[in-house]
Formats: sequence, structure tokens, C-alpha cells
Amino acid sequence: MAPSTESTSNPQRNEHPAPAPTLLLKPGTSWQDAWQRSLAAAPEAFRDDQALNLWAAAWHRDGDPLPATSPIDNTPIAGPPRLDADAALHAVRACLDQHRAWRHVPLTERKARISATLDALTEHRELLALLLVWEIGKPWKLAQADVDRAIDGVRWYVAEIDRMLADRTPLPGPVSNIASWNYPMSVLIHAMLVQALAGNAVIAKTPTDGGLVCLTLACALAAREGVPATLVSGSGKELSPALVRSPEIGCVSFVGGRDTGARVATAVADLGKRHILEQEGLNTWGIWNYTDWQSLTPLVRKTFDYAKQRCTAYPRFVVQREAFADFLAAYLPAVRSVRFGHPLAVADPADPLPELDFGPLINAAKAKELADLTTEAISRGAVPLHRGSLADGHFLPSQDTSAYFPPTTLLAPPSSSPLHHAEPFGPVDTLVLVDTEAELLAAMNASNGALVASLSCDDRETYDRLAPQIRAFKVGHGKPRSRGDRDELFGGFGNSWSGAFVGGELLVRAVTEGPASERLPGNFPDYHLMP
Repeated sequence: MAPSTESTSNPQRNEHPAPAPTLLLKPGTSWQDAWQRSLAAAPEAFRDDQALNLWAAAWHRDGDPLPATSPIDNTPIAGPPRLDADAALHAVRACLDQHRAWRHVPLTERKARISATLDALTEHRELLALLLVWEIGKPWKLAQADVDRAIDGVRWYVAEIDRMLADRTPLPGPVSNIASWNYPMSVLIHAMLVQALAGNAVIAKTPTDGGLVCLTLACALAAREGVPATLVSGSGKELSPALVRSPEIGCVSFVGGRDTGARVATAVADLGKRHILEQEGLNTWGIWNYTDWQSLTPLVRKTFDYAKQRCTAYPRFVVQREAFADFLAAYLPAVRSVRFGHPLAVADPADPLPELDFGPLINAAKAKELADLTTEAISRGAVPLHRGSLADGHFLPSQDTSAYFPPTTLLAPPSSSPLHHAEPFGPVDTLVLVDTEAELLAAMNASNGALVASLSCDDRETYDRLAPQIRAFKVGHGKPRSRGDRDELFGGFGNSWSGAFVGGELLVRAVTEGPASERLPGNFPDYHLMP
């Protein structure tokens, strides 16, 4: 059929955007590629399709592996080989034997072994990052950054440890680590290597939701260098008596949610045990007498990194009502520009991996939970200011997208909604409008303590007056705060933290003993002491 006169005379009306290219999985990045490379890199730590548990300086094919799938597209991956309570006690007692020997190893030798471990991690950097992509859904650049922060951070401690250990000794027992799944390298492996550098044997539980193979490979590389690391899998209920309550344990280091953290805090308080318990809080960003909107837009987009699945994410903006229109003009372009989807999908095999702000959530259940929470909040009066669509995502043809959730922004979630007072741990922002400074502070302190907060205001004196009244360990002036690296301290206020603060020298002090009269900075049952 010939084109109509209308379409010929007005070709612009007949133009259509070119169809998006069909995406494919980048060659060499499949789960099977990553798995086979892991078996080749550390054959002692894997058998066929199973990761092994590491205890008593040997790899054991014990425990019942759980089935597991990748959040990326529901591909089956290796699941955790779960030990029972008795087996976990055997692992803890073996770890104590390692600790008693390791605490007497000269510091020069400990530094050499940790440095050799870091060299091995560097050699396998890209494989460790690829495992993070498949196991916990991190985009490629963020996965690489997680590995790099672990390596670079521990190298800094190797260079600084001599002065930090002056007049200090290792703990009487090993350090037990229970951490969430979101930062296996830069939080968990980093902590374990620093604890070992300070003279302690270390034991860790693999997170149930992801990171098993990455952690197994990292621990295999450390064990080869003689670092006394133990890595076991199991449910928190089964392993908690061994990893938290065992008299052999010298310190418990926990990173996770408030409910589980509260149970651990009760146990360690009853036992008088050294502890480091990092728990969630509702980190907030306040906007008050502020006009530098051009600077805010890129910062807002950055807050969506890894779908806000991190302890220092900012899911709540508290905005001065009279500035709300200007805030929206800066905020909405940022949230609309967020890119999400399959972290390994490319248009051409030669293309680099995509630069995404986030991939999937940790599992389909979490995506459904957020969908239900947002739907419920809207039904009770919250105003949807932005609701992204999976159609905007970067996906392979017909792939499973059940673990993905698009960026969402709600105004004024009702007080009856969990989104009003708790961290969603996903790409959902909530906005609250305030008219007075008192309302600003009350809204920013809604969760009784947080790890970080930020306050954007033009006047420095106003910031200096209001910031000390915000119950967060770190408060940024017009910029986000992070957990920090190297000598930057880290902790939390209120219910977001129990036990010793960490970061820099404080991390070493938390896992060593000093003078008998020493009071460590932190939140303890009988005192609170800031650094």
C-alpha cells in the first residue's frame, strides 16, 4: 500500500524510535563459567556441585545443602551446606585450638600471611566479583568495588597495625562473625582478615540468602596461607548456640537487622561477652532552607546504588514544605534516570557489561514484600509520586524478573505502614513534609537511632546547630555519608548499634585487650561512649 499524503507530507509524525536491541548474556559470564573457574581456583573447597564447610583447617563435605537460585534470573546455583548444632560446636572448639596457636604467631609473620592472602584475592578479583553478581545480584562495577574495598582496606591495616597493637593482646577466644549477605567482601572478609591480623582466629557463618561461593573461595585463598579461618553454613537458630553463646568465643561481630540483632544483644549481654552489633536504622536526609538544587540531583541518583540494599542507604527524605516544589524538580529527574536490570546482559558480545544502578533484589520474596508494602501504604493514603515499571528494565528476552522491583517514591506514608518507621531495604523512597525545625528533627529521628544521616541547608550555622540533634553516628552536610574505609570510624546511635564501635584503630581495639580499666567507645548496657 502506498503511503498516505499525510504521512508523506509530515514524515516526523510517521517516525518511530528504533526498536531496542535484543540482549544476550555476555559470553564467559554464565553461572557455569563462574562455577567452573571457582573449582579450578580452589578445588579443595568444592566437590562437584557443592561448596564445603571449612573447619579445623580442613574442608569437610558435611551438612545438607539447601537448593538455591540466583536473584538475577532464577538460575540454580550452589546452596549452603547447613550444619547442625553439634557439628557447629565441633567447629567452634577446633577454632579455639587454632586461636591458641595463632595468638602467639609473631606479628611480622601474621602480616606476611595476610599480605599473601590479599595478593591471592587480587589475582582472582574478577572471579570474586562475578560470583557476587550471580549470588547477590550486584552490578559489575559495584561488585568489583566490593572486592577492591576489602583488599585495599586490609592492606591499609597491614601497614598501620604495628602502632595499633602497641600494648594490646589478642582476645582469649576467636571472633565469631555473623553478617548479612549484601557485602560479603568489603564487610565480612575485610573484618575477618583484620581480626586475624590482630592475632585472633576467626569463624564466620555464610549468609543464608547469598554469597556462599564468593566467601568459600576467599576463605580458601586465606586458608592456603595459613590464616586460621573457619567458614560454616547453617540456620541462625541451629548455629546461634555455638557461634554466639559458646564460652570459647571471645567476641561476636554481627551485621544485620534489628530483630535478630536484639536477640544476639540479649545473649551477649547475659554472658558479658565482647560484641560488635551493627543493626539497621532509618537513615534520613533532611532538606531545610536549601537552594542548591542542581547539586542535589546527581546525589539522589547515587542513593539508588545497589537498590538501597545497604546499611547506609537513604530511603527517607524529610523536606521543608515551602521548598517541596523545588525539591521535586530536582528529585524526579534523578529517580527517572535510574537504570536497573540484568547485570550481565549486553547487546553485542564485544560490549562491556552494562553500567546499572542496580540489578535484582536479593530474592523474589523481597520484591513481593516491597510490592505489598507500597500497595498497602497507598491504599492507606500515601501519595505515589513515582512508580517505575519493569518495562523500563534492562533484561534478556523472556528472563525471569520476579526478584526485580523498579524505583518507587511515596509521599507521606501513613504511620500505620512499616514504610513510615522502618528501612525498606529496597529501591523505595518515602518523603515527609515538615514546617518547623522541631518537626524536621522528629521526622529525622523516627527510628530511634541510625547509622548515617544528611542535612542539606545553605547556612553552615544552621547545620551546626541542628546536626547534633540528629540521632545518627555520622551526619553529612549536603552530601551522603558512608560506612567509611581505613581510618574512618563507624558506629550507630540508639537501637542501630550495640557494643564496640569500629573503623580505623577502633576495629583493632574492639578485637584485642588493652589495660584492665579500658572502656571501649560504643553502646554498652551500662554506658555509651563516643570516640
